[in-house]
Amino acid sequence: MKNRAARTAAGIAAVAMAMMLPSRLMAGMETYIIDKEHTSITFKIRHFFSKVPGQFNSFEGMLQLDPDDQTKGSVTVTIDAASIDTNEPARDRHLRSDAFFDVESHPKLTFVSRSIRSAGQDKLAIDGDLTIRGITKQVTLDVDALGFGEIYSVKRAAFEARTTINRQDFNVSWNDVIEGGGAILGDEVQIVINLEAKKQKEKPAGD
Repeated sequence: MKNRAARTAAGIAAVAMAMMLPSRLMAGMETYIIDKEHTSITFKIRHFFSKVPGQFNSFEGMLQLDPDDQTKGSVTVTIDAASIDTNEPARDRHLRSDAFFDVESHPKLTFVSRSIRSAGQDKLAIDGDLTIRGITKQVTLDVDALGFGEIYSVKRAAFEARTTINRQDFNVSWNDVIEGGGAILGDEVQIVINLEAKKQKEKPAGD
């Protein structure tokens, strides 16, 4: 009987430990919301021989972070496709049309992380799914972790992320021919995200 009681007690202890484990693993995880006022999502694409810049002005996102081990986190970003801005209204209208982003049918661009890997001191590689024009492809963001700190009693985190995509992979395929040969637009798009996020306030117990 004593052996049976001991085994029962050990089994209960093991179940209790298993139930406690997820909360322990999540103990260092914090939720951050992108601070739009201090974040930019920009891009460049070749036009003739120069590179023309642009940006998206409307977006939102959330980061799950463990400041002590950033590879445990996750990232989700949603961009309003219609907010594209290249400082030229006529060109922006063209970019919103079916020739490019087709914002009427595909109003959102999204990025959802799959995994985060260390890539050196204060550097990360974030693998995730990028969806543009309803087409999803896996991309890797090369990220510099710029730091964590508290400003005006709000904890903040800052990152710079870079990647290059081929717009043809997402059926953003409009082009035209330069007189004498060659294409007006390049296919490669360089993307740079300078991101600042602030820790979400914890809800009081019972809310």
